[in-house]
Amino acid sequence: MNGIPLPAEFGERARDILAGRIRPVPARDAATVVVLREGPEVYLLRRKATMAFAAGAYVFPGGSVDPRDTDHAVAWAGPSPKEWGAVFGADDQTARGLVCAAVRETFEESGVLLAGPGADSVVEDTTGDDWEADRLALIDRSLAFADFLDRRGLVLRSDLLKPWAHWITPEIEHKRFDTRFFVAALPYGQRTRDVGGEADKVVWQTPADAIGQADRGEIFLMPPTRRTLSELVAYGTVEEVFAATREIITFLPEAVEIDGRFWLVTPE
Repeated sequence: MNGIPLPAEFGERARDILAGRIRPVPARDAATVVVLREGPEVYLLRRKATMAFAAGAYVFPGGSVDPRDTDHAVAWAGPSPKEWGAVFGADDQTARGLVCAAVRETFEESGVLLAGPGADSVVEDTTGDDWEADRLALIDRSLAFADFLDRRGLVLRSDLLKPWAHWITPEIEHKRFDTRFFVAALPYGQRTRDVGGEADKVVWQTPADAIGQADRGEIFLMPPTRRTLSELVAYGTVEEVFAATREIITFLPEAVEIDGRFWLVTPE
């Protein structure tokens, strides 16, 4: 078992939840995408210290599913929602929302767009002012993802995503997410940029370097991010990552009391 000690306030909350005095907050469906480029390196954002969830942590792009992400009007190429549902143990509608959220959130938080004019093409440049205006409109929810794709004549490329993991936020947290992890390669010609918003810094790093910085206390990684990075250390190229066989296992860290102190543990 891997474990980290919990602050006293979380220990009291864990005790109340275990005793049935309070009920856990429901977990919202969410998607996270590990964007890779040769090295291989991963794209990480540092969440602002003012954020209510994971403040100051280095994370991958991602976020909650918008109800409009399940819109059947979203132009689609690649594995179907039904196929994604079979991988992640979700119904077709939930799977559609997860994949759309993965592509939408990646664009919102990195400028990388996993979509193209057709099933075998991908947008090469998303750095113009018009793209930035659309990105901001998606963030403030004044523009639906389906309308964004339709207006630009684009289709979502679900085949550019690879399923990687499934993590559910511990029951002791005040904000909880039921998150499916994906990996994706940076499309040829596209560039990430400092997009601001929920992040105050973005970096490209090898998984080993990121873990090393975390070990030295230079950066903060949440358990799902750290575990994902530790898994990626084994691969020498982006192609090896995509060729890897993955069994999607659901991880739900739990609060456990040991000798009067609560620890958050994740079963191996």
